[in-house]
Amino acid sequence: MQASSKQLYQVPLHLIFHPFDGYWELKYERNQRTTLLISLMIMVLLVITKILQAQYSGFLINFNNPKYLNSLLEVVYVIVPVLFWCVANWSLTTLMDGEGKFSEIFMSTCFALVPMFLVHFPWIWLSLAISAQETAFYYFSNAIAVCWTIYLLFVGNMTVHQYTPAKTILTMLLTLVAMAFMAFLCLLFFSLIQQIVSFAYTIYQELVLRG
Repeated sequence: MQASSKQLYQVPLHLIFHPFDGYWELKYERNQRTTLLISLMIMVLLVITKILQAQYSGFLINFNNPKYLNSLLEVVYVIVPVLFWCVANWSLTTLMDGEGKFSEIFMSTCFALVPMFLVHFPWIWLSLAISAQETAFYYFSNAIAVCWTIYLLFVGNMTVHQYTPAKTILTMLLTLVAMAFMAFLCLLFFSLIQQIVSFAYTIYQELVLRG
């Protein structure tokens, strides 16, 4: 059990520092169930980090009002973009001769998010003791985490789909466009549902008043 726990702990750390080897092992050598379990754990850790960050970060960097914090929205802000990215990427790469399965895209995406909570979690507590001048270090660390994650996404897509660097960049840009289109369709759908519900409620009120 100890060896197994140690292995689970080392896999994401090995991947973020050696992404080419790590993603190759993820696709061809590691047990898919174990890797999926690690990916889900990464998602849970990132969600917890985002909730704690919104609730407990210092006032110099936290512009949220803790009284109105909705933890479910924080969960949505993490899970929905990840799912949108995976669905859009899988849809595009299926048409562009990509070799990655949906599960592999999801796992590679989750592993790419490891730097986000590795950087953000310590700053939840450090932000309580920093001055206004020291907030520059916070934003610099965030920029490093974002760039690191983008680089890992790039390597992950290139390895999972067996693409060239140029085709990987093109695919990632098209994935962002597809995500925007999906978001637009979702907003349009929910707006339509809201209008239908409002129309049905208006008719109901008219029937009740006339009755």
